[in-house]
Amino acid sequence: MDSLKEKTAFISDMDGVLYHGNRLLPGAKEFVKWLTDHQKNFLFLTNSSQRTPRELAEKLFRLGIEADPAHFYTSALATADFISRQKPGCSAFVIGEAGLYNALYEKGISMNDSSPDYVIVGETRTYSFDRIEKAVQLVFKGARLIGANPDMTGPTENGIVPATGSLIAPIELTTGTKAYFVGKPNPLMMRRAVKHLNAMSRDTVIIGDRMDTDIIAGIEAEVDTILVLSGVTSLNDLRKFAYCPRYVMRGLDELVEYLTPR
Repeated sequence: MDSLKEKTAFISDMDGVLYHGNRLLPGAKEFVKWLTDHQKNFLFLTNSSQRTPRELAEKLFRLGIEADPAHFYTSALATADFISRQKPGCSAFVIGEAGLYNALYEKGISMNDSSPDYVIVGETRTYSFDRIEKAVQLVFKGARLIGANPDMTGPTENGIVPATGSLIAPIELTTGTKAYFVGKPNPLMMRRAVKHLNAMSRDTVIIGDRMDTDIIAGIEAEVDTILVLSGVTSLNDLRKFAYCPRYVMRGLDELVEYLTPR
């Protein structure tokens, strides 16, 4: 555990690690304080595409944690960055929320519901059959299908809810097209996060609650991994995977106990 204290860069997932919905999880506030007090580089890396970095910073502030928007990197930002590099000045039909729309606009990607280059799907609560039908028609016409992340579910204070992977599935099944997912566990997002921190992989650790996104992304990027059991993955789930995290903890509260021994 002493090696964790020597790490210079910390990447942490948000949903299931820092909070569930609008409920702050034990140890979250103390963990961020430790990062700040010890002048660690840190980034909140979330597969959620719903909110902008500013909105995420405001949410944490309401929950009692102060962090600059520059400390947040979302799958929406990663998606916009990827697409703008693939096809600058392109257009897209989008099913998602403000975080995804804003990220795309900032990269010069325009909205188009007649002949877009891409159909892009992220989390949303305005999911409708009409939008799905439109997306299917556009994919059949040649638009490329992109998912902000592959998560099938996500944790909230009320339990598990459908996420992007579940929402995009009807489009994939109807068109026979497999979406390209930009968010974790795609190594692209992890590499962008490490680069954002100006850090080396060996000096970085990622903390997450999902074996199939956070942990595998860290392993493939050769970054030390901490699985917390405060979100989606349970201890019994570990046997289902051929890989394992470097550390397993009940939550950030246990991590803080190791980082700040009494």
